[in-house]
Amino acid sequence: MITVIKKGLVITMDDKRNEKIEKLDVVIENDTIIALEENYLGNYDKLIDATNKVIMPGLINCHTHLGMSIFRCTNDSLSLMDWLNKKIWPIENNMTDEDIYYTTLLSCIEMIKTGTTTSADHYFGKNTIDAVKNTKIREIFTRCLMDSDGNGDERINEFINLYEENKDKSPLITFSVSPHSLYTCSKDYLDKIQKLALKYNLPIHMHFSENLDEIETIKNTYNLKPAYVLDKLNLFENKLVLAHGVFIDDEEIELLKDKDISIVHNPISNLNLGCGFAPISKYIKNNINVCIGTDGQGSGNSLNMFEHIRYVDMLQKALFKDPTVINSYDVLKMATINGAKAFNLDDKIGSIEVGKKADMIILNLNNIEIYPVNDIISQIVHGISFNNVETTIINGDILMENQQLLLDIDENDLKNKIKKIVERLNI
Repeated sequence: MITVIKKGLVITMDDKRNEKIEKLDVVIENDTIIALEENYLGNYDKLIDATNKVIMPGLINCHTHLGMSIFRCTNDSLSLMDWLNKKIWPIENNMTDEDIYYTTLLSCIEMIKTGTTTSADHYFGKNTIDAVKNTKIREIFTRCLMDSDGNGDERINEFINLYEENKDKSPLITFSVSPHSLYTCSKDYLDKIQKLALKYNLPIHMHFSENLDEIETIKNTYNLKPAYVLDKLNLFENKLVLAHGVFIDDEEIELLKDKDISIVHNPISNLNLGCGFAPISKYIKNNINVCIGTDGQGSGNSLNMFEHIRYVDMLQKALFKDPTVINSYDVLKMATINGAKAFNLDDKIGSIEVGKKADMIILNLNNIEIYPVNDIISQIVHGISFNNVETTIINGDILMENQQLLLDIDENDLKNKIKKIVERLNI
């Protein structure tokens, strides 16, 4: 099967190319990009006319909780700890595997419609992986691990079973090992997790330095700043993906720099929960890879990555009182190739290059609310909405075309099931 996308304006995110935007035809054979040409004249089975449209890599959401779609906008006037302890965790205890299947399915459809082709989940529920498979989205899968309630080993066994059963079943599914955080996992438990990740050669994906209460708890437990706890627990032996990283001071940055570490910036979630926001420009200057996440819909309100990335450079410019501290192309890198690097997927996705997998989206920038487009990359970062996402392709499969979802899923039936779950759980 050869698909050709013709006459588009391609943002490859490939720094080896001379231009950031090029008029090219993109040729896909089955799941792989086989050519980028100015005027492809070969055979094809499917032709997509992208004249005056933008072709770019699909967005990569590096930290989310897919099963939390039913908690959308439930964080109003609640601190992180109050929201977790009084709202989220008590309700999650009553969620069934079937609930999490449908709430995850809803999240996957939301991502496909808004231009995200890969996400890194940080949740639980053995049926979650079925929802991911049924929507054909690319997923870094896991099972959130913690032992603060005494059930830590059971959770590790759940993860091992999920990993062993699914590790070779789909090219779209990879894995991370995901402790919840330093403050919900004991030292001995984190030692087990660290060794498990090394055994399977998987990255560790965890919440880190999200709010001041968390940091105070960690300091009281270890008598160390959080970054130094990572060192003490030998976690620098692993590839680390640290979600949030709002409060990492200069001394900790010095410890973290030049290591195999990525910080996932979650700007809207951190603002909504009153945590603050990470000084990511400082991390970048110290050679720390920065990518972007939405968090779950409960704190991030949506999985629409375009809504989240528009905050990134504006917050940095305000924080450092310097409009040159970061630019739109830097932000787009965080949302694409940097996310792929975070999870060892940059040889497959994150940019449009010959030999990589065909994960890409097509944007129509002709809408009146963003017209005229004077700077395409700046407009994508600051002005795109879901209405501009026209086509979503993952692994060569066209999952949405002309804003029509091409999956065998009844959206109205799904919404009815979600409504019943919300009513039963009294959210």
